[in-house]
Amino acid sequence: MAKRNNDNQPISDILKEFVDANNLQTGLDKVNVREAWAKMMGNGVNNYTTNIILERDVLYVQLSSSVLREELSYGKEKIIKMLNESLGKDAIYKLVLR
Repeated sequence: MAKRNNDNQPISDILKEFVDANNLQTGLDKVNVREAWAKMMGNGVNNYTTNIILERDVLYVQLSSSVLREELSYGKEKIIKMLNESLGKDAIYKLVLR
């Protein structure tokens, strides 16, 4: 049975320890990047977004509109910067629009 700590700790510290101990950060990043994309891009782009996958440091976004894909390709660096700021760390280094 686990030993109980009598020290008072903030719940954020306890959750951070749990995430680190169980290697859950990559899974949380995948969920957080989907939420960040939806929040940053708005309904106009989200209506044409069919799939978002984060593998290592590459974000793959599948779009159903070729015109929108071309428009977004001009601002890839800005999109990467905005998403990383929203996540609070550099989780994305490359954006691939499909």
